[in-house]
Amino acid sequence: MPRNIELKARLRDPAAARASAQSVGTGYLGIERQTDTYFHVPHGRLKLREIAGGAAVLIFYRRPDDTAAKAGDYRLVPVSAPAEMKQALSAALGIRAVVEKRREIFLADNVRIHLDEVAGLGSFLEFEAVLSSNVDDAAGHAQLDRLSRHFGLLPADLLQSSYGELVPARSL
Repeated sequence: MPRNIELKARLRDPAAARASAQSVGTGYLGIERQTDTYFHVPHGRLKLREIAGGAAVLIFYRRPDDTAAKAGDYRLVPVSAPAEMKQALSAALGIRAVVEKRREIFLADNVRIHLDEVAGLGSFLEFEAVLSSNVDDAAGHAQLDRLSRHFGLLPADLLQSSYGELVPARSL
């Protein structure tokens, strides 16, 4: 399974975070409007991500709930019929939560920097170091440590869980 190291934090100053992202020599990947529908599953997390004007993908991942940067394993499956997939998964598993967000995406080497505005929750920052044969867990953790210092993250800013746990639960 592919693997990444992730860190998520509340964002006190989106404008300062945007300036920090630009100053670390990142590439700019644009803005996406995403809707993540989380389903009840016995292990890990399963969500259908729909991107306005773009593709949809089913994402399964396992990652511990911890405020520190954490490793996770994931699987991405392109979805050509998202409405039908959502209906099928909803009928089989039930919807746990729906998260709507505006995500601005920057790239610093193999690290995706996400500036998120999550409906009903506020502003967040997420670092996602994609691992490979050239970047192992230790290197990914070191990258996120450097970025955390650069962005001035404080321990009180860090989140342990996904947005799916932060929005009110839904039973549909």
